[in-house]
Order: sequence, then C-alpha cells, then structure tokens
Amino acid sequence: MWTTISIVIYSILLVIGLVGAIVPLIPGVPIAWVGLFIYAIATGFERISIAVIVIFFVLMLLTVLLDFLAPMLGASKYRASRWGITGAFLGFIAGIFVLGIWGIILGPLVGAFLGELIARKKPQQALGSAFGAFLGFIAGVLFKVVLVLVMAGFFIASFIS
Repeated sequence: MWTTISIVIYSILLVIGLVGAIVPLIPGVPIAWVGLFIYAIATGFERISIAVIVIFFVLMLLTVLLDFLAPMLGASKYRASRWGITGAFLGFIAGIFVLGIWGIILGPLVGAFLGELIARKKPQQALGSAFGAFLGFIAGVLFKVVLVLVMAGFFIASFIS
C-alpha cells in the first residue's frame, strides 16, 4: 500500500520537477529528488539504494548552485557587466509572465541586452554579453532537465529489476 502511494507521490513530484527544471520559480530538481527519496524509503532502499539517493542529493545541490552561476559564467565569458547579468535574470522572470513559454528563451536575452545598454556598453558588446548570459541559462536548464530525466530513469528501472 505504502509503495503504491509513494509511486503516485513520486510521479506527481516528477512532473512538477520537470516543469520546475524550466520554470525558475519552482525548484524542480529538489522536488524530483524529494519524490525519489520518498519512494526509496517506501521500498526500504531495495529498489533505489542509499548510494543512489546520496549521489542524486549531491547533484541536486550542484544544480541549485548552477542556477545562480550558469548565467553569470556564460555572461562573464562574453564579458557581461553586473547589469547584464541582473538584466538576464529579471528578463527571464518578466519574460515568463509576459510571453509565456517564449519568455523563457527571449526574456534573458532581452534583459541582458538592456542591462548592458544601461551599463553604457555599445550595442554590439551588449548583444555579445546578452548571448553569453542566454547560453549560460540554457546550459543550466538543460542540465536540470537531464538530471530529472535520469532520476526518472532510475525510478522506471527500479520496476524492471
């Protein structure tokens, strides 16, 4: 009974985790990890081992750190200012509310560009910095999506073995 309930709970948390891997206001990877942890406990760590839970916990912590660092690393590679990095973050948030799913892509790019213009960079430099922030953000999102899908793979594989 508890195993069935944990399967339902994990399935719900997995879907929320996948959405959260893309939407910034939802901590997707931590939510997916909590679900996997609940499932592991419910099965007595027989289907998902403690070692797997610990490894995913460490990777989850890295994704939380990556959420903050990826746009900055991408932008810094293209020499973005703090204004550009802040603009990328604010553009991402505003973009979701204004443009929906397209805002996830366009928001950071436009935000970083405007931030760089505020920092008095030339439009060509601002565009390069904006592109770097955008690439960093996309890399972070892809990493989170892949990690949640790998967690899902371990969950599915637990039924096979």
